[in-house]
Amino acid sequence: MLVLVAPGQGAQTPGFLTEWLDLPGAADRVAAWSDAIGLDLAHYGTEADADAIRDTAVAQPLLVAAGLLSVSALGAGAADAASAVAQIAPGAVAGHSVGEFTAAAFAGVLDDTAALSLVRKRGLAMADAAAVTETGMAALLGGDPDVTVAHLEKLGLTPANINGAGQIVAAGTKEQLAALEADKPQGVRRVVALKVAGAFHTHHMGPAVDTLAKAAEDLTPGDPKAVYVSNKDGATVATGAGVLERLVGQVANPVRWDLCMETFKELGVTALIEVCPGGTLTGLAKRALPGVATLALKTPADLDAARALVAEHA
Repeated sequence: MLVLVAPGQGAQTPGFLTEWLDLPGAADRVAAWSDAIGLDLAHYGTEADADAIRDTAVAQPLLVAAGLLSVSALGAGAADAASAVAQIAPGAVAGHSVGEFTAAAFAGVLDDTAALSLVRKRGLAMADAAAVTETGMAALLGGDPDVTVAHLEKLGLTPANINGAGQIVAAGTKEQLAALEADKPQGVRRVVALKVAGAFHTHHMGPAVDTLAKAAEDLTPGDPKAVYVSNKDGATVATGAGVLERLVGQVANPVRWDLCMETFKELGVTALIEVCPGGTLTGLAKRALPGVATLALKTPADLDAARALVAEHA
């Protein structure tokens, strides 16, 4: 059973879209998306530096566009993500944080342009919310989850991403994160600052939830055509309205990727492909899902290996 997953913010690197835009029709598709959302995705995906693509309002639509483009290539140049995923026929789809918008397009809940338009509004709203107070996020590696969560709460931090495989991401103010650096939880080996511009999935993002809820009112989501696994609690969601509601709320709610991986186990996962710019989620899967074949779809050079995995496991 194949699971198709999409990474979250922080996975982007300068120039990561360059090779994908050389594929037939890719540049035209990205140009059309850029016009629709008012953001030059090709520029940011090929020429912009690390600081420019760290901007929340840029990074989020850029990541979703990369996921949609790479899955279409994996699906033999399908016209849209949902058609490609129908060809691939995974047992489930999921995304980490903003990757849930990519997964919603995979499942046919939103079409490609609607997913990008909504995530563009999400990125702008989250950037505005992040500008109110200087906040950030840091990954904690190692340690006991219960001990770590209690320690974070003592410092006033939120366990914003509980990722499994010995990784929890803390979020809060710069002062709270500095206190964490000086006072790590027992058993935690490292604290690594993340390339994000705010305390996502915390109460600091409350204003963005309201903005996104209003934007979602204009959409008519379709019911998922693939099994959709939610970050909120690892549950599968059977209705488009349910997916959309969770996409809105997850802006200020913790990401429970650990529970998503538990659901993958229950569904009988045997292989996992992470779409562009893959790496983070395959790394977690290697530690939390032993025996499961994994592949990060980083460049078009990975497509043949990904297709072989699809042929064997989908």
